[in-house]
Amino acid sequence: MRRLFAIAATALLSLAAIHPAAAQRRTRLTVYTALENEQLAPYKAAAEKALKNVEITWVRDSTGVITARLIAERANPRADAIWGLSVISLIQLEKMGLLEGYTPKDGELLRPAFRSSQSPMTWTGMNAFASAICFNTVVARQRNIPAPVTWSDLLQPAFAGQVVMPHPASSGTGFLTVAGWLAHDGVDNGWKFMTALHHNIASYQHSGSAPCTNAARGEFVAGIGLDIRAVQLKNQGAPISIIVPTDGVGYDLEGMAILKGTRRLAEAKRLADFSTSAAANELYGRFYALLARPDVKPSVQNYPPEFAKRLINIDFEQIAGEREAILRQWSERFSNKAAPRN
Repeated sequence: MRRLFAIAATALLSLAAIHPAAAQRRTRLTVYTALENEQLAPYKAAAEKALKNVEITWVRDSTGVITARLIAERANPRADAIWGLSVISLIQLEKMGLLEGYTPKDGELLRPAFRSSQSPMTWTGMNAFASAICFNTVVARQRNIPAPVTWSDLLQPAFAGQVVMPHPASSGTGFLTVAGWLAHDGVDNGWKFMTALHHNIASYQHSGSAPCTNAARGEFVAGIGLDIRAVQLKNQGAPISIIVPTDGVGYDLEGMAILKGTRRLAEAKRLADFSTSAAANELYGRFYALLARPDVKPSVQNYPPEFAKRLINIDFEQIAGEREAILRQWSERFSNKAAPRN
């Protein structure tokens, strides 16, 4: 029996010598994210290739759900890092003391707006995302509904029951859309606009992508949703126009951060370094047009150039501090049309 054990041990040692990488354990990083589902596999593959011996385990949900989960777990954090979450949410978490300070290697190469104001940085931006109107041209012709040019055009009687948008408590796209209206119109007029729009809303979806998908399928004529989903559906041949209202659109940044208290701090820092690299920004540029690094050119096709000119000036620090109050007021007024949760 001892001889058999000796033979087995010798064989294992021989295998380890031949394949040393196989003998090394991979470190599993639990990463919370609100990235789109189709982004998860390529982001994971690129990070694991760059980091070596690190395995990314995603916990994915919509922005509001991930933010609420991180806050609920603050006494006993389960995530090591966040990669792909609204910067408005990250600033809220920063104010609660939940983020680890670390300035990534290429942090200073990012556009100023894509960097935490703290030193060391508590978050870094990846890309910007904005709200848009996905307008189904086939349904519009059938129902003789005119294409909107401004947000207020959606208040016309022809749009009654024909508009869907994301629920701001669940979706980062929903919240940035609301934040954009409040920033552009002022608080009182912003709420008046949302009250008038509510009459034409069919439902508030729990995803930033769902409204554009609904519109692309012809279920509704107009879906207020995520810009990259609109471009993706358009590129796939969906009968939609991507409308960027002339009175401006709300936007947010997507970012990365390390959770304070992680037991895998060294590996989380390596992921932070990768997230600000040129290679990572090239990856982001497959989906987004405005990237954190000005030296990287995006490769996404058919992204409407008017987005860059129509982004509403939003104070992310201020809106992060007001987020919970805005969501409470919004829910009190409009949650009766919230879609059922799956």
